Amino acid sequence: MTARPDSGVTMDETTHTAGDVLIVTGMSGAGRSTAANALEDLGWYVVDNLPPQMLGPLLELTEHAAATLPKVAAVVDVRGRDLFDQLPHEIRGLRSHSNARIVFLDASNEVLVRRFEAVRRPHPLQGAGTLVDGIRKERERLAEIRESADIVIDTSSLNIHQLATRVFELFSDERAARHTLTIMSFGFKYGLPTDVDMVADMRFLPNPFWNEELRGLTGQDERVSEYVLSQEGAPEFVDAYAAALRPVLQGYQRENKRHAVVAVGCTGGKHRSVATAEELARRLSDEPGVAVRVMHRDLGRE
Repeated sequence: MTARPDSGVTMDETTHTAGDVLIVTGMSGAGRSTAANALEDLGWYVVDNLPPQMLGPLLELTEHAAATLPKVAAVVDVRGRDLFDQLPHEIRGLRSHSNARIVFLDASNEVLVRRFEAVRRPHPLQGAGTLVDGIRKERERLAEIRESADIVIDTSSLNIHQLATRVFELFSDERAARHTLTIMSFGFKYGLPTDVDMVADMRFLPNPFWNEELRGLTGQDERVSEYVLSQEGAPEFVDAYAAALRPVLQGYQRENKRHAVVAVGCTGGKHRSVATAEELARRLSDEPGVAVRVMHRDLGRE
């Protein structure tokens, strides 16, 4: 065995093919357990509450046993207390030797407080202080890791079932593609999504809501889709935006960025954004190496 300087990882000199490795971390109360359960349902071997110092040996194990452990997820969080401070160092070491990815679960402070109060449990870092004190300390300690994460999932507006669905969308059958693109429609009146890479605003088009024949339908209905996509400026926008995304997706694959989210918004997330998201997905579905999924965040809301 040889230890590589400052890497935090001990590696064998023999070359092996590693399986997929995910490091699942994030804010306490943001849904790490739900995400871990969903990954387990997808066939991942999940290790919970792993000390950061064990990430190196875990990676080495996956390299020696890739056939039997093709997909491994390690949940690492502040329950490790002082040991957790080593996580940034260990992650830098892992990234220098492997394709390990970081999934970071986050939520707003207000939502985290409500969740802790609902289960009547203290925050792991609050000590003699308040819940808000513990959340603030944790956010400070996780800032560097969040910044370097490959995937950030904001669970503020997700229940446990929606979070599990999101994990399924991200990690099911992903071996067939080098990059997964999620095109998400949303309504600006319900808030801008926080865990997205690019945002398109479709409010420059006439709103089908003001057409009584179309108001009760959605952008998934052919009549609404034809109405939206035939408006002045709509074909030009879709053509140009799809063309602009293609080199971006190719670049993501070259940089080994495995997932991206494009958010397409309108006022209520029911007509214009939905029709445009569906059309963009259709246009990009033949992009080599890219799996395209569509998600309608606010469809069904009143």
